[in-house]
Amino acid sequence: MSAIASSVNIPAVRARAPLSERLAPAAFLLPAVLVVLFVSIFPLILSLFLSLSRLRFEAGGLKVQFVALDNYRKLLFGSEQKVLFGTVASPSLVGWIVLAVVVLLTSAAVYRAIRDARSVRVIAGRAIAAVVLIGLTYLVAASLLSPEGRPGTLVVTMLYVAVGITVQYLLGLVLALLCAQQLPGRRFFRVVFLLPMMITPVGVGYLFRMLADTNKGPLEPLWVALGMQDFAWSNNAWGARIAVMIGDVWQWTPFMFIVLLAAIEAQEIEPIEAAIVDGASSWDIFRHITLPAILPVSTTLILIRMIEAFKIIDLPNILTNGGPGTATETMTLYAYRIWRALDIGGSAAIAYLLLFLVTFFAMLYVRVLRSHVSATA
Repeated sequence: MSAIASSVNIPAVRARAPLSERLAPAAFLLPAVLVVLFVSIFPLILSLFLSLSRLRFEAGGLKVQFVALDNYRKLLFGSEQKVLFGTVASPSLVGWIVLAVVVLLTSAAVYRAIRDARSVRVIAGRAIAAVVLIGLTYLVAASLLSPEGRPGTLVVTMLYVAVGITVQYLLGLVLALLCAQQLPGRRFFRVVFLLPMMITPVGVGYLFRMLADTNKGPLEPLWVALGMQDFAWSNNAWGARIAVMIGDVWQWTPFMFIVLLAAIEAQEIEPIEAAIVDGASSWDIFRHITLPAILPVSTTLILIRMIEAFKIIDLPNILTNGGPGTATETMTLYAYRIWRALDIGGSAAIAYLLLFLVTFFAMLYVRVLRSHVSATA
């Protein structure tokens, strides 16, 4: 039968089939393809066109004027540059150290690509990534880590992402390790730790806005006892940023917790039992057995959370309204603010800059991860 089947010319048989049978696969796939095009690709193309245009609402209709890269020029080099990049000044000692470390690491990556005789495409890609990463690091050092600088929406967004993901993962991992133990009441705490996920982001924003109120909030006795009854969180740049980051950590740590808990409980028990018999400590078991077992889940979890963290808007909008000034304003909130001012093209341009930023960090993260895996293999 296999010889007969191999001797049959399948394309010729399909060509002799009726037209209805030949079009049947396309007919079944077409609705799904149209839905994907309408939901994702079409809005992406439309927003790209809007970022290259200027829209004006006039009597009797809407006027669309193609302005090419003028919206991007205004953001990167024009009147909106300070809002996006902030005020740049001479970095502090910590800023110079951070910048020097990044320069050394990126230069080493480019040197390794040249030493290993990689293709021109790989070397060019690493060189471009190194230049972009060094530029972003200098922006952070000259604005966030400078006593005279002021970070813009770009740096504030990266700050939220870096601090949020780090603290959320570490807290989620600690809580998952505790709830994976045979401790009394662990089922109760599993439910309690998931409660923040059941509250909408808007609700979380109003909750922390109420808790941060030093005059009328439920924590007023605590603020009075600490001598902070006259301290206004919304009038202090770092106080407002810390309040937003605390709310973001409280909201998203349960997501890390539940995924890491499932990964820990799904690992094989035999290696752990063998390690206990051999006299391994709890730290050795975690380092050499548990951590490698949950590493694939952790890398995917961090990537998903990183992509989501760049879109933070609810907490800074409700908790601080982006203030004081633009100290807590993210790129998404910035795009929303100028969208409400009917600058549709500028809002779309910010959205595309955010898309480029997320794509860059996601690809960099995946590339570093692959290099680490290939080096340890």
